[in-house]
Amino acid sequence: MTNHNNNLSGIMSVLQDKISLPDTPENLSHAYKTARPFPHLIIDNLFPSSQLDDLAAEMRPLTTDHWVHEDSEHLKKINLRSAVDLGDSGFHHTSFLHSAGFLYLLSELTGIWELLPDPYLQGAGYHIIPQGGKFDVHVDRNTAYETGLNRRITLITYLNKSWEHEYGGQLELWNSDGSRCEVVVEPVFNRTIIFEIADKNYHGVPKPVVAPQGRSRNSFAVYYHTAGVKNQKVTPHGSLYAPSFYSSDKNVSTFRRTMKDITPPILVRGFRKLQKAK
Repeated sequence: MTNHNNNLSGIMSVLQDKISLPDTPENLSHAYKTARPFPHLIIDNLFPSSQLDDLAAEMRPLTTDHWVHEDSEHLKKINLRSAVDLGDSGFHHTSFLHSAGFLYLLSELTGIWELLPDPYLQGAGYHIIPQGGKFDVHVDRNTAYETGLNRRITLITYLNKSWEHEYGGQLELWNSDGSRCEVVVEPVFNRTIIFEIADKNYHGVPKPVVAPQGRSRNSFAVYYHTAGVKNQKVTPHGSLYAPSFYSSDKNVSTFRRTMKDITPPILVRGFRKLQKAK
């Protein structure tokens, strides 16, 4: 125990001018592990505001090819195409989120050890939900397609200054059968949420964004992985939507929905292009 405490003290001394925690790591870990409806932690002002100002200012115009525009029945949002499209501020912020000290702190908070970063930002980086956009209640994809690593933790930091509740875009955390919202998270500037990825951890942004003209709901997301999940056999899948959102879909078969969930997005996009070309 002494060595553990000494290690944590050393890590916190390294991180002290880079992040600001509202409580001790021990208390925050307890809050994370006992949170409902599933393990999560919400921290305001975790990062220096100036750092996030630079991160937000560096976002490239949405008219460029640096973005992936997703628009389907359950999802309308825009993602950064690749980590190589980051500017200097994005590169430095991501490098810090992937650093050994921050990984160690995340393990202390979540109890998940041997966390691995994703330098390619597969599905991560800047996330933008435009006017009318949403992301129906779902559980996250549980593996990285190319590496087969298991996704374990999501970290999202919001970049929206002067964001009003009426603009929508709140992140909702739902119960284990996806039938009831239990926690609502306002996407305000410099608010960070850390939560566990698991097959019953339903969440989403089901209410369309209605922000004023020219505004969107912006965030920066990072996923953390492990090489396996102790005492569990993991069956890979994509985003799985809550049953309540499937119930209104009478025209799409269960087979088609399942195939869509387990097929990598790049293959889905390629198939759609072929269909349009016919």
